Amino acid sequence: MKLHTFSEPLVTGEIIRRYQRFFIDIRLTDGEVITAHCVNTGSMASVYEPGRLAAVVPAPNPDRKLKWTLEAIHTGSVWVGVNTHRTNALAGTLIQSGPISETSGYTTFRPEVKAGSHHRMDWLATAANHPDLWIEVKNATLGDSDGRCSFPDAVTERGRQHLEVLMSLVQMGNKALMFYLVNRPDARVFSPADSVDPAYGSALRQAVRAGVQPVAARVAFSPAGYTFETTIPVDL
Repeated sequence: MKLHTFSEPLVTGEIIRRYQRFFIDIRLTDGEVITAHCVNTGSMASVYEPGRLAAVVPAPNPDRKLKWTLEAIHTGSVWVGVNTHRTNALAGTLIQSGPISETSGYTTFRPEVKAGSHHRMDWLATAANHPDLWIEVKNATLGDSDGRCSFPDAVTERGRQHLEVLMSLVQMGNKALMFYLVNRPDARVFSPADSVDPAYGSALRQAVRAGVQPVAARVAFSPAGYTFETTIPVDL
């Protein structure tokens, strides 16, 4: 299932270095060296490595100082999507178009809805005679040689707070979905990255026991766009 098609060809090149978190230098195939914006605030462990092939897209704002945005990195075997600014839109297409059974029957989907006084959830799904369904989305890219993809790839206090909000929403009579967009096609199973952030893994298990539903949906990047492949098991 097609989720996104790029309107113009992507540009590729070799990664030189990432620095100050948000900057990544890339040598394009014509030899030009550019600095692209890396919107991914995680470590990109198992994905980022100098010398690997990267794909960049033009900045959405042509007046922006950095003219390119990092979209994906090739590990040597697969492309991995790392543009976390695209995650919610891809997930939004999925949850509204039918492949995700947990959202079946919902008719209205609103992005970035305030939940409580300090947090916003990525999506709120509503329908007549259905409890409200709150959805938080995370981009999962941390992979291993056994086909396991995990989240997070760095300690995330904010991620734990989102789980706490989802639990409180369930306690109020709502439904809640923790949606992992598994952005690498070699993944066969999803699990929390206990070796990276054991507190997050513990919080996820607690949230599931409280009624939060975990879903892992695998997507595949190519220079043409993104496609949905399948949901994969969640191993807690």
